Amino acid sequence: MRNNKYVAIAFIDLDGFKIINDSHGHNVGDELLKKVSHQLSKVLRKGDTLSRIGGDEFVAVIDNLSTPEESDLIVSRMLESVSTTLVVEEKLLKISASIGITFYPLDNASPDQLLRHADQAMYLAKQQGKNRSHVFDIEKDVALKHRNEELKRIAQALNDQEFILYYQPKIDLRTKAVVGVEALIRWNHPDRGVLAPAMFLPVVEHDILDIEIGRWVIKTALQQSQYWFSVGYELPISVNISPLHLQHTEFVNELKEMLDEYSPFTAGSLEFEILESSALKDIELVSKVMKECSQLGIRFSIDDFGTGYSSLTYLKRLPAESLKIDQSFVRDMLIDSDDKAIIQGIIELAKIFNLKVIAEGVETPEHGELLLSLGSFIAQGYGIAKPMPQRNVVPWLINWQQSPCLVDRSVQVR
Repeated sequence: MRNNKYVAIAFIDLDGFKIINDSHGHNVGDELLKKVSHQLSKVLRKGDTLSRIGGDEFVAVIDNLSTPEESDLIVSRMLESVSTTLVVEEKLLKISASIGITFYPLDNASPDQLLRHADQAMYLAKQQGKNRSHVFDIEKDVALKHRNEELKRIAQALNDQEFILYYQPKIDLRTKAVVGVEALIRWNHPDRGVLAPAMFLPVVEHDILDIEIGRWVIKTALQQSQYWFSVGYELPISVNISPLHLQHTEFVNELKEMLDEYSPFTAGSLEFEILESSALKDIELVSKVMKECSQLGIRFSIDDFGTGYSSLTYLKRLPAESLKIDQSFVRDMLIDSDDKAIIQGIIELAKIFNLKVIAEGVETPEHGELLLSLGSFIAQGYGIAKPMPQRNVVPWLINWQQSPCLVDRSVQVR
């Protein structure tokens, strides 16, 4: 700091060393480490420090840098010196390294923290494909580390069966008959209690875990549908399908396997809700998948219509049967003429495309009456029932059949 210079801390981890150690024995592994140490030492400058801190991990302290970029050539040479074929006890061994780097005083941390930051950057270099370097970015990398930790915890929750499905009934406003339920995932967290999907699903949005959770939801819904049918209730279940899952190459094949596993499957007893979203990039593919699913007896609904692009292309090219009006419009339709006008527009649009309309967010009898007068007949919301665990569904059904009455819950909700 006195000389206005920088120090680079480079954390070096060998790629594939464990396999060599396990395959050829510790003697060969030890000799390989010596050769790697020698190779790294040759490309460092006089005055730089190289340390083996354990196993196949090294740390290089590259001192007296006028700019952080001055270390680029040295790091590049370190990668090149290790990424080669080395002869150890007459064996040709191919190895490479992943290097994480942080710079003091840009990263104004303690020595221990600097090592941890360089280690974290090395881990990201491995994630990006190995045999490369990664520079620690304080804000970005801390956020990425936090996300990786969250993903691990969510994966553990899936493995430990901590997820559950809640079910929210849907009724026909004309007859008050229950026409189905929507399955809504919840995380029964051992420490934090029951968590809503907004608390964890955004984390998995672009991760393979999103697909694994989607599979679990479909299987659980099919299993539940089968159980209700066995006790005398034909209750169609709708589940939300993410764009990533719907566009997965094996989606239809995996769905067929699940339907076979939980046969007999009644056509129309399962519905998929898809968001009108720009994430559905390949409309041709999505349309093809939807048609194949329809042949299996699966229905489709376009969810939260009106909140996204509301593209007529979706309505024209996607073989859905229903539109779901987003609850934000329904809740305020009694006091906001614009929201009421939007709902009227969606209902008329649905008629043109021969689609059913489902209104979410029905909180009061007045909501139901206005929707009926506008020509929207299927509804769900807190005025009918809150989402509930599966054990409460049959008792609720029995009670509803005896007294089918919408309740004003608008005060409690807000």
